[in-house]
Amino acid sequence: MAIGTTERTFEQEIEWWLTKGPAKTGHYKKSNPTDYDRELAMDKDAVLAFIKYTQPEIWQGLCKRHGSELVAEAEFFKRLNSELNARGMIDVLRHGIVDLGISVRLAYFKPGSGMNQSLAALYDKNVLQIMRQVKYSVHNENSIDMVIFLNGLPIITIELKNPLTGQTYRNAITQYENDRNPRELLLSKGKRAIVHFAVDTEQVWMTTWLRKLDTTFLPFNKGGEDGGAGNPAAAGGDYRTAYLWKEVLQRDSLLDILHRFVQVSKDDKGKEKLIFPRYHQLDAVRKLVTDVYSHGAGKNYLIQHSAGSGKSNSIAWLAYHLANLHDASDEVIFHSIIVITDRRVLDKQLQRDIYNMEHKPGVVIRVDKNSKQLTTALNNGDKIIVCTLQKFPFVDVQKVSITGKRFAIIVDEAHSSQTGDASKRMKEILADISLQGDDAIEKKLHEFAMEEAKAEAEEKDIDEVIADEMAAHGQQPNLSFFAFTATPKQKTLEIFGQRTASGKPEPFHLYSMRQAIEEGFIFNVLENYTTYETYFQIGKKIAEDPIYGKNLANKALGKYMSLHPHNLAQKAEVIIEHFRSQVQHRIGGQAKAMLVTGSRLHAVRYFFEFQRYIKKMHYDLGILVAFSGTVKDKVSGEIKEYTESNLNKFPDRETVEKFDTAEYQILIVAEKYQTGFDQPLLHTMYVDKKLTGIKAVQTLSRINRTCPGKTETFILDFVNSREDIEKSFQDYYQATGMAETTDPNLIYDIKNVLDSFMIYTDNEIEAFAKVFFKENKTQGNIDLAKLNGFIDPAVDRYNSMLEKQDKIDFKNALKKFIRLYAFLTHIINLGDVRLHKFHAYAKCLLRKLPRDEAERTPDIESDVMLQYYRVQKVSEGPIVLANEDGLLKHRTSGSGLQLEDEKEPLSAIIKNLNERLGTNFTEMDKVLEQFVLDMAGNQEMVLRSKNPLDLFKIVYDNTIMDVVLGRMAKNQEFCEKYLEDEEFRREVDKILLPLVHERLSKM
Repeated sequence: MAIGTTERTFEQEIEWWLTKGPAKTGHYKKSNPTDYDRELAMDKDAVLAFIKYTQPEIWQGLCKRHGSELVAEAEFFKRLNSELNARGMIDVLRHGIVDLGISVRLAYFKPGSGMNQSLAALYDKNVLQIMRQVKYSVHNENSIDMVIFLNGLPIITIELKNPLTGQTYRNAITQYENDRNPRELLLSKGKRAIVHFAVDTEQVWMTTWLRKLDTTFLPFNKGGEDGGAGNPAAAGGDYRTAYLWKEVLQRDSLLDILHRFVQVSKDDKGKEKLIFPRYHQLDAVRKLVTDVYSHGAGKNYLIQHSAGSGKSNSIAWLAYHLANLHDASDEVIFHSIIVITDRRVLDKQLQRDIYNMEHKPGVVIRVDKNSKQLTTALNNGDKIIVCTLQKFPFVDVQKVSITGKRFAIIVDEAHSSQTGDASKRMKEILADISLQGDDAIEKKLHEFAMEEAKAEAEEKDIDEVIADEMAAHGQQPNLSFFAFTATPKQKTLEIFGQRTASGKPEPFHLYSMRQAIEEGFIFNVLENYTTYETYFQIGKKIAEDPIYGKNLANKALGKYMSLHPHNLAQKAEVIIEHFRSQVQHRIGGQAKAMLVTGSRLHAVRYFFEFQRYIKKMHYDLGILVAFSGTVKDKVSGEIKEYTESNLNKFPDRETVEKFDTAEYQILIVAEKYQTGFDQPLLHTMYVDKKLTGIKAVQTLSRINRTCPGKTETFILDFVNSREDIEKSFQDYYQATGMAETTDPNLIYDIKNVLDSFMIYTDNEIEAFAKVFFKENKTQGNIDLAKLNGFIDPAVDRYNSMLEKQDKIDFKNALKKFIRLYAFLTHIINLGDVRLHKFHAYAKCLLRKLPRDEAERTPDIESDVMLQYYRVQKVSEGPIVLANEDGLLKHRTSGSGLQLEDEKEPLSAIIKNLNERLGTNFTEMDKVLEQFVLDMAGNQEMVLRSKNPLDLFKIVYDNTIMDVVLGRMAKNQEFCEKYLEDEEFRREVDKILLPLVHERLSKM
């Protein structure tokens, strides 16, 4: 007889695995669908059986208070139904209910430590049930394939489809959307079932909120073998989706999800959202926790999760799991969990989420005022501490008692900031003082007694002080780092990555951009990418021909061009007209856009240009600007100071909230909101800034968030080439690896280069170190003067160097030494006292070296003028990435020396720039100018030009052919090409239409 391939057979196999499968413990109980109470949406008998079994005294107490067992049952279920409808299933399972002053538990969760044996015994009494073909409705006989219960309460529904019968998970989703009424109690958001799965043999999808056709299903898949969407082939010829019932729905796993993952989150408007972890989040947290349990503290972990993949929730869940993690001996593994982030919302979310799980205030400590808070939190051993990295340098290490304590450091969006002085100071503070020897421990224990007795402390030998500081170099046995990022730099990979057999670092866990895009969790922002080219010609307007460095002069000319009023006016018009015609009506009329500018000054000038054009055209558009600090400019005719708040006319802390309203549509930014800014209504990005590498990926990813009604994104780029953007994204499309790791010996190569300049002496460095590394209590009033005295001779030698290029070379090599040393000491402990002394000396020396005039960008605005200008679309369509891992090749190498900037006359620099970035303004430009003049003689066109561009286009389309035919005799070649070549005609119209509209509207 042939094997059954029906959906019912699929159901039976899953049921068998859960009820009788190979698992030694934790089997489900098979329940009869006739036991399901449709009115209350639960298995009443199972609920009562659990309470009587686990809390017999409690049940007896309820019976007494209600007068009889019969009344107690009726009143208890009335109370339970009311609490489930008001508080939701997850809260009731975690915290129980109170009936007539008596607390009743509906579930017991696993304690973090095995020390609590009574609670562990109660945990073992939980009963998971599986019920098939459940007729759930009070209005009809519709049934759901599977419902999973915990102690009689429904927590999961599953619709199963078998592709061998011609149906897939998509049909299950359609069934949920069309045939399942969300008003039914079992399907009401959060009141009963927490999550609904659509499952076939290939894929798993889920939702926590059924709302007919507005339902959003998310993938719950592992990811394919090739790094994309889907699931890998299962070992042994099993279903690709077997992990759902063999791993995720297994007893301990499911109870852990209910206990420490599922969240009811509220946004700033009070709207509730039920969050069930996606597979990659669940997998990452569990693998991290398992590895920590096996290895203890002292390891680094890199988690490469795509932008928009829910890193905030993953961090919150990881922090909570680590805070409750004990080793095999029931010893706590970490005494404090420290979350380092720049996201202001994360600490609030952590507090709220963990309070929802435990109902215990004070578990999460927010360090949001000063470093004294952090010092106190570390000293108190507070469980979860959320702060910014910048507070660590100011922690009073003398007041932090960390002897024998272990810390987990979770870093949000970890980049090269983790290689700087603040990160080094953090390691110094948290490194176990017991590693520094018996003297350090003794000193700490008797610190206050010695101060009280005012005993004179014995000064340590200078080399011992340096050794104490160097103890924080490399990985520390009491510190574990967990670094979350979508775009790891090479340094991030080397510091936090796991070493492969070949010695190359790689992420511990990966959820790639490609998988997130293919699963539809985020948008592919490169799908609709349009680039514009700015064609211009600059002329010299002074008689002199000054000599400038080519590179710096080109920067100055670029700045002049980018800030030129005509350039800003033309681009502002393109942006606003594009937004009105192509973007504004998207997402049900809610679509928003962001303009990324090259500087704060650009942002200010764009803001005024946008306002001018909007006022001129009588458009109804709300514009906001975002930048830090103050900008001085004379855009209004006199020099004024501009800030984000005085331009927007409200405090800058309200910018994000205001932009979320219907009043504002376009946000102009300069180095702000280009990372970590989550606004799903952002549909389009306009780019007028050079973007490469990580910056490109982070910035453009601001528009990748999904929301109801959003079906695509769009990017219009004035500056970057498609090739450069493709290269930037390719490195982070799948897994990110490295071509070559940093050679630690490079630090000695750079030191040799520095020595060759003979700027300093060993004696000066030794004398400097004796003062610099003195302990605080032994420092004197003239020590700072001494430090300067040991550095100044080197400054004098630097100043006496005759060749400017030698000065540039020395300073560049010095900078590279300082950066590389700080980076290397996060990976390894070099153990080189002489090098450590030199590093301290080098940092102070660099600060005292004078700024070289040649490094300044020249001011050439008064020397040049704009002669020709045109901005034109040059390409549109998707940028396609290859399905392959990225390989970072920017290896830290070389001595840090730079080539001398070639000098040329200003006239030659301008000529080369025009040849490289300009165009040949020949006959075509003359013809277009003639067309404009012809149309200017048409009174109807002049009259219609006062209308918006989209209305003016109607009369333009009716007139342009007559104008072209009228010019045929004088410009035959051009006009024939216009009439015969449709692509050429479209490109000419793109240039001519806005040009004619602009000219005629001013007449």
